[in-house]
Amino acid sequence: MFELARTQAVAANNASWLQSSSGGLVIGLARSNEELEAIQRLRYDVFTEDMNAVFPGAVDGLDSDHYDPWCEHLMVKEADTGRIVGTYRLLMPESARKAGGYYSESEFNLAPLGAIYDQIVEVGRSCTHADYRNGSVIMLLWSAVARLVHRLGLRYVLGCASVSLRDDGVTAAQVWRQASQALINSPHLPRLVPLNRYPVEHLNSELPARVPPLIKGYLKIGANICGEPAWDPDFNTADFPVLLDLHHMDARYRRHFGIV
Repeated sequence: MFELARTQAVAANNASWLQSSSGGLVIGLARSNEELEAIQRLRYDVFTEDMNAVFPGAVDGLDSDHYDPWCEHLMVKEADTGRIVGTYRLLMPESARKAGGYYSESEFNLAPLGAIYDQIVEVGRSCTHADYRNGSVIMLLWSAVARLVHRLGLRYVLGCASVSLRDDGVTAAQVWRQASQALINSPHLPRLVPLNRYPVEHLNSELPARVPPLIKGYLKIGANICGEPAWDPDFNTADFPVLLDLHHMDARYRRHFGIV
């Protein structure tokens, strides 16, 4: 049974931003078992198709885990049909403690973030239906995340940015080339160590590749990759730790998301 996470976000349930819309799409928070199941089915379909992800404990084609009941689940719907076409889940500090930690703690040592632990909102399980990968859905989701974090008086957004290893690590190598150089140039950034490290030294760094659009978008708004990737064998991905400080978000996006 889906029990809604009891966070400050619930108090904002009727806030106007939860009903914002764009181009025939509306965004809001899941508030029923049926909505959560539709989200979990979308996640299962997208992750198995796009990443060949394996869900050993999956039942009835749903991607469900220990953290879902503790999270707030953003969903983007088609206004006319109600079909869910995009989602993000958010884990707040108070709920993370009740859940036994952030999901990211299953992949990284978060000790370097100890001083800001109670100011972090973790985002994850981001996915968009193949019909809507033109930027409209992800912008609605990012705007909602930014405004919710800002409204709650929190400052940091943490997540694991997954890169598929179906190309034998070529794309992951390109992401790490850029990230490692940025870390050298930004010694003040926290450095997160993966628990199950993906061997980046074995990646083929000579072949050309493009940084995935989602990671490129994170970097564009001002987020930083904070360490080497962890290996997620179920998803067959290299997961990079990404941290966004809302105070250092690109000014254009702060205005666009309405958090100036």
